Amino acid sequence: MAGSLRFVDLVQNRLDDLLADRGSALTRISPDLDDLSLVARDLLAGGKRFRALFCYWGWQAVAGRERETDLLPDAEDSLDLGPITAASAALEIFHAAALVHDDIMDNSDLRRGRPSTHRRLEALHRERGLRGDAERYGMSGALLLGDLLLGWSDELLDLGLREVPLEQARATRDEFAVMRTEVTAGQYLDILEESSWHRHGDEEQLRRAQRVVLYKSAKYSVEAPLVIGAAIAGADADQIDALRGFGVPLGIAFQLRDDLLGVFGDPEVTGKPSGDDLREGKRTVLIALARESLSGSARNLLDELLGDPDLDDDQIRMLQSTIRASGAVDRLEGMIGREVERATSALDGAPLTRSARAELLRLADAVTRREA
Repeated sequence: MAGSLRFVDLVQNRLDDLLADRGSALTRISPDLDDLSLVARDLLAGGKRFRALFCYWGWQAVAGRERETDLLPDAEDSLDLGPITAASAALEIFHAAALVHDDIMDNSDLRRGRPSTHRRLEALHRERGLRGDAERYGMSGALLLGDLLLGWSDELLDLGLREVPLEQARATRDEFAVMRTEVTAGQYLDILEESSWHRHGDEEQLRRAQRVVLYKSAKYSVEAPLVIGAAIAGADADQIDALRGFGVPLGIAFQLRDDLLGVFGDPEVTGKPSGDDLREGKRTVLIALARESLSGSARNLLDELLGDPDLDDDQIRMLQSTIRASGAVDRLEGMIGREVERATSALDGAPLTRSARAELLRLADAVTRREA
């Protein structure tokens, strides 16, 4: 645990250094770009850093020393942390970019209890009395900032991999590229399901919702960071397979928990309005399970109200009650439990360091029992 906490600090330092450098470059182009720098710094300040930690422990699982706890290397070999710190920070920048774009697509007003990037830029437009459509300005600016963050993510990864042997660097870049493609594909499948769900039967709706879970979130939240860290360390095929066997089901459980929080989460904890996924019309596994069990007027009501951005608190509570009454929450909790069991079983006898296996089990508990 101490090693994880210290590593998070190193990742934040690397992010701060990159943002300072890129912020200066933007200022040299024009001081008008300072708005983008400020928003980028705020996006990357703090957070749970789960992806960075999975990347670090994927690396430690292969490169770490066998001892009771794999703490960070001593000061004399701290240079060894350069590549893994850069890769972990690159993952966090990639995640920030994905959130910016996701909030645009979902038309979300809040992120972590603060205005989402497009709403923040929209507010700047209004405050400064600029001409034109403030909402379009905000969305356009956020789209560009998300693209910029994607570029910075690649740049930081490449900087870190300069210190890594060629074969390991190539394997790491390949994994990062696959992750980028899968997330983008998953995002598109997500918006597709919001519009095409009515064309499919209950069983197919559930299958397609599970597909979105896998590609939009599960793989890039857990599996990809683990494998990227392991690739930097020079992992063999058996080690990569073990980490994938752990990472995919855990990533699924992670996102299923997120789906529950999107409907039932406490706004004071999640930083988003209660029932936000209901207003956004998210066709999640939770919703597919609910529709499968509901019939008649209850099912029709769910279909009619889901996706209405103007749902009031009473309607949100009614939908929450309907979903609970369907048994979908209990079924989803059961799915989460089974995926966690699959993940933890994959570590039994895996060719990974003992201390990394222990820390990955702790992380599995943290990401699937969270409240935000």
